[in-house]
Amino acid sequence: MKLYKKSAYELSEMLRSKQCSAVELLSEVMCRAKEVQPELNAYITFNEDAFKSAEKADILIARDEDIPPLCGIPVAVKDNISTKGLRTTCASRMLENYIPPYSATAVELLEAAGAVIVGKTNMDEFAMGSASDTGIFGAVKNPADASYSAGGSSGGSAAAAASGGAVLALGSDTGGSVRQPASFCGAVGFCPSYGAVSRYGLIAFASSLDRIGVIGRNVRDTELLHNIINAADNKDVTKNPKKFPRSLNGSLSGLRIGIPKELFCESISEEVKTAVMNAVKLMESSGAVIKEIRLPSASAAVKAYYIISSAEASSNLARYDGVRYGYRAENCSSPADMFRKSRTEGFGDEVKRRIMLGTFVLSEGCFDMYYKRAAALRQKLCSEFDEIFKECDIIAAPVYPEAGIPLGAQKKPAEIYAADICTIPSSLAGQPAISVPCGRALNGLPIGLQLIGRRYNDETVLSAAYGYELAGGVYDG
Repeated sequence: MKLYKKSAYELSEMLRSKQCSAVELLSEVMCRAKEVQPELNAYITFNEDAFKSAEKADILIARDEDIPPLCGIPVAVKDNISTKGLRTTCASRMLENYIPPYSATAVELLEAAGAVIVGKTNMDEFAMGSASDTGIFGAVKNPADASYSAGGSSGGSAAAAASGGAVLALGSDTGGSVRQPASFCGAVGFCPSYGAVSRYGLIAFASSLDRIGVIGRNVRDTELLHNIINAADNKDVTKNPKKFPRSLNGSLSGLRIGIPKELFCESISEEVKTAVMNAVKLMESSGAVIKEIRLPSASAAVKAYYIISSAEASSNLARYDGVRYGYRAENCSSPADMFRKSRTEGFGDEVKRRIMLGTFVLSEGCFDMYYKRAAALRQKLCSEFDEIFKECDIIAAPVYPEAGIPLGAQKKPAEIYAADICTIPSSLAGQPAISVPCGRALNGLPIGLQLIGRRYNDETVLSAAYGYELAGGVYDG
């Protein structure tokens, strides 16, 4: 088997037993990434210094010291996560030539662990989208079928990990942007609790929702990378310093799994429902206990999410004004004209749409009507989850209503937003959630099972997903 097809655990052992070198591994992965790049468009920028990092990893491994398990493992990084000296664009004209003077904490932790950064992956502009097609570098295609989208907004990271163009990848999840593309591409996508991973260096979309997540080909690999980036950071005031167990139990015996009626609604296709419920029955056969639950605020959560996230986006993106950094329009008659032209030319349509919506809901006369009500709904949703987790350990649900989005599909924004009904509730509540492959649709595309846990009970989510893996869950990797 080619090296790029192997798991991070297998490769880690091979590196330590000198069956291959980090340079050889990177060479295979980089060749694979560049081989499929014309078809998938998964990367925006390749890291020209990657081989230097691989050489350093080989030196560390040769010393036979106690080194981290990710040493020498090639990892892709979504292009809204800052990397010192390596272009970080957010797939936007606004930051097309931006080279950060610092790295995100998650990237620093990866590099300290000896991981090798392959490059920066393609995405929706400023992480706003569901198909990785709103950015200036073109759409990301699905490794399972290039006529379909890889999903969004972390589509490049999912496509890279699933295709062998990286062993593992970092993405960001605001309303499902790690889980949905992982589901589409047949990978595992883990979105940790809000605060479990430092957001320092993650270019902001919606600050109260954004999280750095992990995409891999199986649960063990995904947990391995998460444990590296789950560390204390005094540069992020929202970071919770709680550390999680460094091993997975995987036992499903007695695990109480809730099935929320509202997340199996009419908009979810029958083949997705069937695949997810078959996965739940498999877990039940391994000792899990299944019970129906209710999440009444789920349907309203989508509306609340787009009000809150757009409001925060309009505030966060106000810094891109053509003055300090980023795109600046030419031939401007005044500072006001420069602001207007720079933002008009620098942002794409989806980003402008959300800035306009966010500015509207924060405006005088609309704040109480929209934003305050959305915030109240968010609190109500959190309370509903608290009640559910008194009787359940985990919640099982679909990731997305359909198995994939055809490239170029023409849908109204409201239809696209409504399709996030399964991932948004846990995003609003800041809870950990994971997507694991659970079957294939008639069109041949993978379908994902979503498992959601109580906030800061990340180990329960990972362990349940690993238990599903041990029970014989469907994996393409």
